[in-house]
Amino acid sequence: MATTFEKLSSNKVKLGFVVEPEKFEEGLKKAYNKLKGRINIPGFRKGKAPMRVIENHYGEGVFYEDALDAIFPEIYQAALKEHDVQVVDRPEIDVEQIGRGKELKFTVEVFVRPDVELGEYKNLGIVKTVDEVTDDDVNAEIERARERSARWVEITDRPAKLDDQVNIDYAGFDGDEQFDGGTAQNHELILGSGSFIPGFEDQLVGAKVGDELDVNVTFPEQYHAENLAGKPVVFKVKVNGIREKELPAVDDDFVTEVSETANNVEEYKAEIRERLEKAADERGEAAFENEVIETICENAKVDIPDAMIEDQIDNMLRDMEMRMMYQGMKLDDYLKYTGQTKEQMREMYKPQAEERVLSQLVIEAVKKAENIEATDEEIEAEIAKYAEQSKMEVEKFKENLSDSDREYFAEAAAVRKTIDFLKANAA
Repeated sequence: MATTFEKLSSNKVKLGFVVEPEKFEEGLKKAYNKLKGRINIPGFRKGKAPMRVIENHYGEGVFYEDALDAIFPEIYQAALKEHDVQVVDRPEIDVEQIGRGKELKFTVEVFVRPDVELGEYKNLGIVKTVDEVTDDDVNAEIERARERSARWVEITDRPAKLDDQVNIDYAGFDGDEQFDGGTAQNHELILGSGSFIPGFEDQLVGAKVGDELDVNVTFPEQYHAENLAGKPVVFKVKVNGIREKELPAVDDDFVTEVSETANNVEEYKAEIRERLEKAADERGEAAFENEVIETICENAKVDIPDAMIEDQIDNMLRDMEMRMMYQGMKLDDYLKYTGQTKEQMREMYKPQAEERVLSQLVIEAVKKAENIEATDEEIEAEIAKYAEQSKMEVEKFKENLSDSDREYFAEAAAVRKTIDFLKANAA
């Protein structure tokens, strides 16, 4: 077999094939053995008619297509290996010559991993920035901890005010008629939370325990119950109780309740600052990395085949379906609940999928341009990281790895090394 290679564009190639007659004859025999049981020829039991008889009856080319199908995978894969071609789509075959006793001649056009024309990927003028953690940030975090530890205290000596929690009975009336869904007993409501119709909570400010009052409100024009949308109504409300939020004092007792390591207020503040600074550093690192990758992708030129984007969308949908399965939901049910179709979801994911493929191709091109390879130690560190994420001992995790798994981790380590290289040279 002889093959030729022609580059049609940055993402498409053309392979030419000339296959010896003997190889095509081998395909014809395979096609005959596959199809003979389905062919009826008068005078022969089903499946017993000789090949020549079937060809005479249906025409010489009756087995040609299946013969090509039978031998194509082997010769196609050999050509891809010979010319180092990484295909990303189904091949388009154009047969130029086919027949018994002749050389089989055909061409294949197929999309491949595209060439990447790298632009500037070093000295980008990008530096990592980290938000400063201030005393106000620390104090705000302490206030959030106080809120989480707050308790509600019954109040009897004053009327309700904003931020109080009131216990109420209420019944809603449209004129003289009580409407459905507008009645509750012992309902807990925080005044100022915006949980109820606009104006409802404001009218309870100043009410005392035991008060009964009419609350006049108007439902929003876009209210979900069409019979009430835009209507003025009256709620008859009884105040059963008032509670006030009591925040704990910031003292050593409070600290020992909310922290596992700090013993006093100063240690607690230091602990919070350290945690906030770590989070700020991680956000800064992520933002820095994203900016570097986005910039080198903007500087690069690459024509991505649609098939690569569609494959990435397939991967994203599979990941989403897997996450939903863990949550006890099927993707089809989710689509039904949200009123979406798979086609709409694919279209929604398309820009993100294109960005992912582009960044993968560009990072791979930088890795190749800089001859970056992961060392054995770096690969081992990558494996150890995944083992930790899987909550497994490293040696136990490694026992289950196949050769392809190890290749994956080697590639992942090399990609991480490439990204680190880009960040180190981004300024």
